[in-house]
Amino acid sequence: MARFGAAGGRDYRRRRSLALQRPVSFIDLLAAGRIPPVLLGTWIVMAILLLFGLAARAALARAADPMLPDQGITLRSIAEALAEAMDGMVSYFLGGHGTRKFVPFFGTLFIFILAANVFGLIPGMEPPTSDTDLTFALGTICFAYYLAQGFKAHGIGYLKHFLGPMLILTPLMLPIEIADNLARPFSLGIRLFANMFADHQVMQLFTGLTYLIFPLPFYALGLLVCVVQAAVFVLLAITYVRLAAAEH
Repeated sequence: MARFGAAGGRDYRRRRSLALQRPVSFIDLLAAGRIPPVLLGTWIVMAILLLFGLAARAALARAADPMLPDQGITLRSIAEALAEAMDGMVSYFLGGHGTRKFVPFFGTLFIFILAANVFGLIPGMEPPTSDTDLTFALGTICFAYYLAQGFKAHGIGYLKHFLGPMLILTPLMLPIEIADNLARPFSLGIRLFANMFADHQVMQLFTGLTYLIFPLPFYALGLLVCVVQAAVFVLLAITYVRLAAAEH
């Protein structure tokens, strides 16, 4: 009995030591076990973006001439640069005229994912995009959006896209097309989740080694990953919309 008691004591001390070595997550502390951390992190990111948008709008309203840009780096100039970048990206990848109507959706999607990714670079925070609850939700939203754009562009005739180029091929093409479309939101969600989860784990690992200069290169690499993953997600979503709205 004494032997088993001593072994249990050593196991308890080992688990306690590992728990103390694990980085503290302030999101978990704020959630206090009552709110899912991913939900709380998403709310915080949304609140930050809403405050940024309201402040940028107020800055634009205060401008003597809204057509003239501010001198230097200001809140308004940052917001205008983001809007111009989103407009250019969507116009370039969708091509043609009339693409500006897609900018609000894809611009909001990119900025939200980027902010959620970067949120994980704050010590003690976790990126909401490292949880499948959020990434699969974003994938489902994109799935519904590109289907809506397909029906908007072609009407009920959009269903012909699932039947293949020839009627004789319909029994073969229909299940393939359905499986392909259903896999798209899953692939969007799992790609974003896997990359951001792995990136956050690497950040925690190297931050735990030393909190000083050593982790800085990994934070720079983590920031690059945040931008790339947000861009990849949005570009794939744009591609799906382009395929849905294209003439066949």
